[in-house]
Amino acid sequence: MRWLHFILLQCLLIVLVAAVVYIHNDRVVVLKKPPVSLAQWYKPENKRQVWLHNMFKLRREMQAVRFYSGNENTEHLQKWATRLSEHYLKIGEMVPEWSDKLNRDAITLLQSSAKNGRYQNVSDALDKLAESCKSCHADYRAITATIYRAPDFSSLEIGPSISFDTHMQNLAKQVNQVKIASEDGKKNVAHSSLAALKQGIDKLGETCLDCHKKDKQVYPDEKINNTITNLEKSLTTGTPKEQGEVLGTLAVLACARCHGTHRLAYDSRKLMSDKPNWLELIKH
Repeated sequence: MRWLHFILLQCLLIVLVAAVVYIHNDRVVVLKKPPVSLAQWYKPENKRQVWLHNMFKLRREMQAVRFYSGNENTEHLQKWATRLSEHYLKIGEMVPEWSDKLNRDAITLLQSSAKNGRYQNVSDALDKLAESCKSCHADYRAITATIYRAPDFSSLEIGPSISFDTHMQNLAKQVNQVKIASEDGKKNVAHSSLAALKQGIDKLGETCLDCHKKDKQVYPDEKINNTITNLEKSLTTGTPKEQGEVLGTLAVLACARCHGTHRLAYDSRKLMSDKPNWLELIKH
């Protein structure tokens, strides 16, 4: 009788969760997070992007196998089929949790068919392997790239006790302060806010070199610096319309372009990587 009560309780919980998800189906997105063991094959835990290189090898090897199978070139077919088998099975060694997702029967068929010149069977085996790849990619490729390849700015500091996030908020306030002061005819405030903005942009640019090591200056570039100079002049002699246009150009060059690349990726990574906040979830 106790087991019956337990089973009924489990069924009730499942129905309850399903009902909540259904009610909020316009706000619920279900994602499968990759196993934590995958992290060891990506930077920064690894010096090289080992997982990515294994994927690149597989793609190249599948192309070569299909090419030599189509040309009935047994010698080269066996060479590339052997490499393909090795790197495909390596997936299970690198991430044991995904070992059962591998189509080992297709690999066996590929190896024997390549050895014996059964070219149609090679093609069939490749199709099965491709389906295996697509299935895993559909579940994990996007979220894996988001977690392990998007930039992480959380540990950056602009200065003593000044976090990256705080600095970015200050820059946004300074841009708006320039606009407010310009629109209200307060030239001194507009100029002082622009000076603070320029200093903040220069300080931000120093952090870019942490990743863009080969470039002497990534940010701010010449266009941004020229636009700041034009805005300084416009705040003194220009019309409100001209000032707004130059400020808008600066916002695109100094803010929007980088946000389009880095902020979207970072925000997505943070969303996927942060541990669940159960209080927030219940509140939701």
